[in-house]
Amino acid sequence: MDNAFSSDMQGMIRRFLIELGENPSRSGLEKTPARVVESLKYLTSGYGTDIQKVLNGAIFEEKYDEMVLVKDIELFSLCEHHLLPFYGKCHVAYIPKGKIIGLSKIPRLVDVFARRLQVQERLTSQIAECLMELLAPQGVSVVIEALHLCMAMRGVEKNNVICVTSSMLGVFRSDPRSRQEFLSLISQRK
Repeated sequence: MDNAFSSDMQGMIRRFLIELGENPSRSGLEKTPARVVESLKYLTSGYGTDIQKVLNGAIFEEKYDEMVLVKDIELFSLCEHHLLPFYGKCHVAYIPKGKIIGLSKIPRLVDVFARRLQVQERLTSQIAECLMELLAPQGVSVVIEALHLCMAMRGVEKNNVICVTSSMLGVFRSDPRSRQEFLSLISQRK
């Protein structure tokens, strides 16, 4: 974001505070517009992130053909409907077909898509489709379990409600054994 845009955003946040009945000049709020702009830049940094730079060449030729699973990836995102956070865990698996990805790159890919205004359903699909495109594996599976503050703090006001979404591509969709192995592995706790 350029400085003019950042300045415009700060002005909007000051006006927002006034509309709420607050005084944006009082000591606790003086720096709030700048803080909110910085926070939003970070929380939506996925829009400007280049996937290839995130990967940094970490796709390798390998004959491995069993499931690769990275589970319990911490996830934080913003609901596009209310601009409130949702957070939880993401589980990602793939079955290679000649290519593997550096394991640390999977949580980084999750963050790229999570750091956008999102709905959990789209986020789940975007992660799976990205890995399918990058690796051309036998299959990709992604499950996200998240708590949505838009449900907990407003609306139905239900705490501790977990939303679970999944995207099963390739053999995870067509082969019940692969799907079941994945689901069994992610349900195992430490």
